[in-house]
Parts: sequence; structure tokens; C-alpha cells
Amino acid sequence: MDAGQANTNHSKNKIIIKKEGGKMAKTAKRKSSGSAIVMEKKIPFWKFVLHHKGLYLMLLPGLLYFIIFRYIPMAGIIIAFQNYSPFKGIFGSQFVGWQNFRNFFRGADFMMLLENTLGISLLSLVLYFPAPIILSLFLNEIRHSGYKRVVQTFIYVPHFISWVIVASITYQLLNVNDGIVNMIITKLTGNPVNFLGKAKYFKGLIVGQSIWKETGYGTIIFLAALAGVDMQLYEAARIDGAGRWRLMWNITLPSIKGTVIMMLILRIGGLLNTGYEQIFLMRNDLNVKAAEVFDTYVYMKGIRGAQYSLSTAAGLFKSVVSMILVLSANWLAKKFGERGIY
Repeated sequence: MDAGQANTNHSKNKIIIKKEGGKMAKTAKRKSSGSAIVMEKKIPFWKFVLHHKGLYLMLLPGLLYFIIFRYIPMAGIIIAFQNYSPFKGIFGSQFVGWQNFRNFFRGADFMMLLENTLGISLLSLVLYFPAPIILSLFLNEIRHSGYKRVVQTFIYVPHFISWVIVASITYQLLNVNDGIVNMIITKLTGNPVNFLGKAKYFKGLIVGQSIWKETGYGTIIFLAALAGVDMQLYEAARIDGAGRWRLMWNITLPSIKGTVIMMLILRIGGLLNTGYEQIFLMRNDLNVKAAEVFDTYVYMKGIRGAQYSLSTAAGLFKSVVSMILVLSANWLAKKFGERGIY
């Protein structure tokens, strides 16, 4: 028997073991017949968890947070279908079905709330959402690493300033009597502008504050995405004569397109979430018609007015619409060939 025949006989029955994601597959290959026999043996879940216990321990704090503060409170949704009384409790309050939702939709405030909320959210989507992307692209073009770190530090600072301080600064700048902005406008035109008291300025004021406060911090995720771009693509494009704008348009933006779409989907899902604190601090008796949104409505009706069932119905409506928007935006993203968020 020659060496070639011995090797052939030795490799007739070859067993390959593969381990992938908690499954162990044993594959037997018979070269003589050309057929393959696959035998899969699943690893028990508890063994898989013990094998990756470090990862599951890191997951535990976040998992507990969502269970305690997100999922368990969802049991309170039942209040939206009751004439809830704190004295009777959830189990003793009268069940009224969809009555609270009918009262909410037929109320005089619903259309105003919807218009104000969508007005602020859409303006924010158009003006605020692109701001961190544009700033990230500019920061990515800075070649001096020390200067870049200094700039990043300064643009992150506003995020850590509370909305109370931001509102106070805004009042000091735009006050009709002694605000520095109105002093300059009065010098130029002779008449001050009541930015804080006129409803037509409220949406722009809210979005402007958000841009100033959150744009710098919002660059973190896009800078992380830019760090993963293959530098060889830039080198090849430079050899072909591409300039900075061409590199940005043809390499940088397509490379972070997936991240941008993911953030856009999440942003669309939050169209009805304008935030409570910022708007509540900037509202007053003169601009209240433009400042009343779903978040402030829930607070005013639920906490101040003790209409717990009505405010819960409003909050549940907002949550359901947000879920539908996220699912729809994700479906559209996949329809156009993108990855989506899941």
C-alpha cells in the first residue's frame, strides 16, 4: 500500500466540530461517498450563560434598570381605562373602558397639543438633527489632535448645564428691558423684540436652545462611527486627485450612513416627545398657546389637576404612536436596503 492510498483511507471519515453561539455541531464528512452527515448538539442555556458569565454580569445592571423602572410600571397603564381614585386604588376604581381616550381626543386641547408638539418636533428634526452630523464632519477634518481635543471639550460642556441655568441665561439675554440682545436690537432698529412673550417665537427659541446645548454632545456617536472608516479609502481617493470635499461626500458620508439612519429612526420615534423640563421653564402666560405640548399637558392634568386617568390615557396614546413611528421608519429603512435598528 503506497503512501497516497494510506492517506486516502485515513481521511475517509473526517469529523469537524464547530461551536457557534451556544450550539455545538459535529460534522462527519465521508470523502469516498461525497456525502456529509451533520449532527447538532445544543448546549444547555445555563451552561452557555456560565461560559459567558462576565458578559451577563455586565448586562445585569442595565437589565435590572429596565425591568424595575420601565416594565414593572407598565402595569399602571390600567389606570387609563379606569375612573381612577387614589383612595380606592387600582383594584377598587371603576372600569370605564375607552372613555378617557374619547374625552382626550374630543377635548378642546387635543388639536392644539398635536400642532404644538409636531411643530417643535419637526422643526427640531430639520434643524437640530443634522447639526451634530455637520459638526462631526468638521471635527473629523481637524488634523491637529491637541486642538481637536480642546474643541471637543468645549462643545461637550453645554450638555452638562441644567435646563434651569439655560432658561435663566435665555431670559437674561432676551429680556425686553435689559437683555443684551434686545439692547443691540433697540440700538439698531429703535424697538425691542419680545422674544419671550410672543407665541410665534417660542418654537424657534426651544429648538435654538436644544441646538446650543446638545449639538456638541451629540457628535460623540458620529465621531465614533467616523473612527471606523478605513483610511486606505482616503489614501486611494487622494491618489486619484480627490480633495477634502470630495472625500467627505464620497467616502465619509457613505461610511456613516448606517449610523445616521439608525439615529434618524430613533428620532422619528420620538416626534411626540418634546421633553417636559425645557418647555415648562420657558412657558409663561403670554406664550402658553404655543408652549402647551403633550408632556406639559400630562403634568398639568395629572399632577396639578389630579386627573390621573386622563393624563395616563394621553401618555399611553403618545407611547403607542411613538412605537408605530419607530416600526414604520424601520420598515421603510429596510425597504430601501438599509439595516435599520433590528
